[in-house]
Amino acid sequence: MVGPEDTVAPVASMDEQELDSVVDEDDVIDDEDLVDDEDLVEEEDDEDDEDEADEEADFSSLEEEGEIAADYIEGLLDIADLDGDIDMDVEGDRAVVSVVGATLDELVGDDGEVLEALQELTRLAVHRKTGIRARLMLDVGGFRARRRSELAELGRSVAAEVERTGEPKKLRAMSPFERKIIHDAVALAGLRSESEGEEPHRRVVIFPVK
Repeated sequence: MVGPEDTVAPVASMDEQELDSVVDEDDVIDDEDLVDDEDLVEEEDDEDDEDEADEEADFSSLEEEGEIAADYIEGLLDIADLDGDIDMDVEGDRAVVSVVGATLDELVGDDGEVLEALQELTRLAVHRKTGIRARLMLDVGGFRARRRSELAELGRSVAAEVERTGEPKKLRAMSPFERKIIHDAVALAGLRSESEGEEPHRRVVIFPVK
């Protein structure tokens, strides 16, 4: 293999005229036109560093959202004279704040209605502090974790029914959190689903494969 530092011996059987007929001057590459591989590697390294910096900044912002939300919830618990421990985490692109305790049913309400309202209030509190619309998730007493499991099973069950009958199926009105779980379960089952209607009456419709 010939390296760039090696000297290539002239070909004895080909004179200059023959070389001119083989090599077009327009095809000759000037040294200035060559891109150094080291320069490419440096540019890629710079891009990787920028991506890592952006991820760290995003993670820090989500942590800040979680801390603000936790302080807000802690204040509400004090006002309501309720006991509860607060956990903070980051899942994907959102902060997650969880309240665990033995006497928190009143913060969940029927079918999670109070929890949804409390989550919106918490998001507003974060927005007021940061100026950025928060997508944080609030869970109380493990309600959302249990609900996620129930809805995933519902999505799989209805998807199987739609696949068997070939008829679309419309579900009851759900929150955005609940609809997302249904959509994911239906997609995993290989079927298609859409949301229709306006809040708070927006619902999921599951369609058979065409």
